[in-house]
Amino acid sequence: MDLTDEKLIRELMSVSKGPCLSLYMPTHRSHPDNLRDTITFKNLVKQLETSLLQEYSTSDVKKYLEPFEALGNDADVWNQTADGMAVFSTPDLFKVINLQMPVEELVVVADSLHSKPLRKYLQTVDRYQVLGISLHDMKLFEGNRHSLVEVELPADFPKTIKEALGEELTEKHSTVASYGGIGGNSSNMHHGHGSKKDEVDIDAERFFRVSAGYIYEYFSKPSGLPLILAALPEHHNLFNQVSNNPFLISTGIQANYKAIPIDKLTTMVWEVMEPEYFKRLKELADMFEQAKAKGSGSDNIEAVAKAAAEGRIETLLIEEGRIIPAKILNNTTGAIQPADLNDPNVDDLLDDIGELVTKMGGRVVLIPMENMPAQTGLAAIFRY
Repeated sequence: MDLTDEKLIRELMSVSKGPCLSLYMPTHRSHPDNLRDTITFKNLVKQLETSLLQEYSTSDVKKYLEPFEALGNDADVWNQTADGMAVFSTPDLFKVINLQMPVEELVVVADSLHSKPLRKYLQTVDRYQVLGISLHDMKLFEGNRHSLVEVELPADFPKTIKEALGEELTEKHSTVASYGGIGGNSSNMHHGHGSKKDEVDIDAERFFRVSAGYIYEYFSKPSGLPLILAALPEHHNLFNQVSNNPFLISTGIQANYKAIPIDKLTTMVWEVMEPEYFKRLKELADMFEQAKAKGSGSDNIEAVAKAAAEGRIETLLIEEGRIIPAKILNNTTGAIQPADLNDPNVDDLLDDIGELVTKMGGRVVLIPMENMPAQTGLAAIFRY
């Protein structure tokens, strides 16, 4: 099993030797629902076989499908599925990826791998991180509307108050403690005899400050994902005071995250995130409309394909779930030709254009049909 990240997407896009086989399917986490998964998988492999036989010999097709046959018979894989699966195969590569969201059944045989559903999975517009924190420890989660999974923090990451403050935990007698966060900035704190509540408040502030700094520097800043806080109500105000994280959403989960089952927490977090998600979709649609009005945007497929080949696209919006069977004849000019998706040399045109934009440093965002600002399946904002 491979993890889904931008590095994997780039690896899939770099494949140049075909045939390239892509298979997507929904899966189930538990018995008895997961018993159907191998049947679905083998039916999809039959579709791959049908497509391959249009161009390749029976012996070659058998060779190309051998890894799929082995996968279909691997009980360990099918006993550890999540909500979806993606399988990619070329003469030089075979990758199986568990997805934390369901995907529609799809098989594509082409001269490149079909990565559009993975880009949807990775895009930031509907993904987020959740920081669960208490007076004693913290955990970081990442997910989308479908699932939430714990992020494995580095071994030297301060995951508990003791790891964060060490010997600087407040004593009952007067102390002078030096503390700081990211960047080496530190200051002295003087305090004397006080109540246990005073000591707890002092330590909580310091722990939250250190945690907030690390989360921003090592997770929020690199990923650009929104951060949602899950903590007891009395901890929200304190954390917001010590955090300078611009990705932190003002509303959060007002409860002890450790007392909430992960599926319930997923639902609660999406309720917080959903307004932000639709706000972002509207902002993207408005940006496109403004660009189109100024002549720096287009939803014409031919014009967008040409601009993608020239590296002129800054942001490309693609209609989620839509497939346009066609082939880019020339990656330099962007010339396209309608074709049959069953042809083993043809992929989805939207996927191919999206790959071109990504290779040229542009941003690709998949948008639900009802939120797309265009009827053609794509909308591009040009750099120039």
